[in-house]
Amino acid sequence: MINIKDIFKIKTEDEFELMANKIFEFQFNNNNIYRSFCDLINKNPCDVTNSKQIPFLPVKFFKSHKVLSSNKSIEKTFISSGTTKTNFSKHHIIDLKLYESSFESSFKYFFGDIKEYTILALLPSYLENKNSSLIYMINKLILKTNKQDSGFYLNNYDELRNKLIALKNQKVLLFGVTFALLNLLEKFTFQLPNLTIIETGGMKGRRKEIIREELHLIIKQGFGTDLVCSEYGMTELLSQAYSQKNGVFQCPPWMKVLIREPQDALSFKNNGSTGGVNIIDLANINSCSFIATEDLGRNKSKSEFEILGRFDNSDIRGCNQMV
Repeated sequence: MINIKDIFKIKTEDEFELMANKIFEFQFNNNNIYRSFCDLINKNPCDVTNSKQIPFLPVKFFKSHKVLSSNKSIEKTFISSGTTKTNFSKHHIIDLKLYESSFESSFKYFFGDIKEYTILALLPSYLENKNSSLIYMINKLILKTNKQDSGFYLNNYDELRNKLIALKNQKVLLFGVTFALLNLLEKFTFQLPNLTIIETGGMKGRRKEIIREELHLIIKQGFGTDLVCSEYGMTELLSQAYSQKNGVFQCPPWMKVLIREPQDALSFKNNGSTGGVNIIDLANINSCSFIATEDLGRNKSKSEFEILGRFDNSDIRGCNQMV
């Protein structure tokens, strides 16, 4: 029996590996979609001695199948906010408290006590999606701050400007989607050295994409702060990675990123090489913890990685037979 609380107590590599193997066996036996995928590529728990040998389910299965490792009733379904009107990813959640434990523990791991912050959010494209996992997370974090000034902003840039200036001597954390942060900086410039920016990525078709290094330079200069971070998460995950410097991401102890070979999805690259991003998210115990994404990335070290864009050739062996 797996104690879910133990996931967020992981501190060492050995503890991670032990939990990953337990969860793989659990999901192999309880997730019909994942079991079928494992059978197609001839993998089972007897073949696995470490997390690199565990099969990674292609993320596109969240668009075409109900990916669940439990028959308990669904509390909430998170739906991706894509730029197209069809073929959204759906992540069915049977335990919202588990999701809350994950993002609250992750926030504390990277940023410390949430009650020290006022949290503001500029996420117009996400706010319009009532089933956004990001909006759910930030709403709960805002409530956790217990600060009257914490809150969301849609397109009311003047009001946000006034709030930022009024709070300039306090610890403020601003979550912002990329295009909205740039829109704000086209209207105003700031000198806010106490402000931490967390950009959540995404031009959402509103602007031309730019590299993260260039983006962070614009944000630093426009807001007058060196505290510019990035958040890396997705609808299909219950955990998030954060970058706190130079656009290099780190995972909390219960999450890991591996870079797969472009031509062999079952092999992995060494540090410094570019390939497809595979994610182990042990908080995903009730859906699938082992996901092959369609992102392109590069490992900087055992615990650090970069996201470089989208990975075009992301079909996994066995995937097309099932989708």
